[in-house]
Amino acid sequence: MGRAFEFRKERKFKRWSKMAVQFTRIGKDIVIAVKEGGPSPENNSRLRTAMQNAKAVNMPKDRVEAAIKRASDKSTANYDEVVYEGYGPYGVAVLIETATDNTNRTVANVRSYFNKSNGALGKTGSLDFIFKRVSTFRFEPGELDLEELELELIDYGLEEIYVEADEEGNDLAVIHSGFEDFGKMQKALEERGIEIKQAKLERIPLSHTEVNEEQATDIMKLIDKLEEDDDVQAVYHNMAE
Repeated sequence: MGRAFEFRKERKFKRWSKMAVQFTRIGKDIVIAVKEGGPSPENNSRLRTAMQNAKAVNMPKDRVEAAIKRASDKSTANYDEVVYEGYGPYGVAVLIETATDNTNRTVANVRSYFNKSNGALGKTGSLDFIFKRVSTFRFEPGELDLEELELELIDYGLEEIYVEADEEGNDLAVIHSGFEDFGKMQKALEERGIEIKQAKLERIPLSHTEVNEEQATDIMKLIDKLEEDDDVQAVYHNMAE
């Protein structure tokens, strides 16, 4: 069938693999949200956010409903949200957010990834001076006047607004607000009829570590290994891109 077929097949498998990871992570977000605030998205902003993110990655509706039902069962265990921090090769700071039902397994796995990459796992809070937590919202700008919207949202904690391209090359407006302003900003966008494509708390590096191309390849091996772990929800680093 030729190389073109093999290339398309490889891309398809990679896309499916990425979707499976996203579905697993969002499924955990849904369980945590329901355990915290109940199964009604109208009264549970965290669940509403998880459902928005599920829709953004085309997670089937029946899988979302199944996750909510499973989380509503009192016999279903919750996940512990644990953050791990350390330095990868060449002094690059790496921060990992996890959701786990077995912290011993998770910390052992994370430590092994660092050790095998000539890095070292650090103490909790050791990277607080490098990463800043922010609220991030993405939506299709459409016909919106973003300059006018920027003025409207300043009182809701807006720090910046800009446009980026998604994986298909379509424009997405991106809003950053303070970590503590997540709920306030989410409500402000919903009240304006803006359909949020993705909403999450992210960590942005305040300083960067310069590396060459060969070193960057080594660091990405560690990051890829971390992101493949079922307990890992997000990985952040301060490698200059």
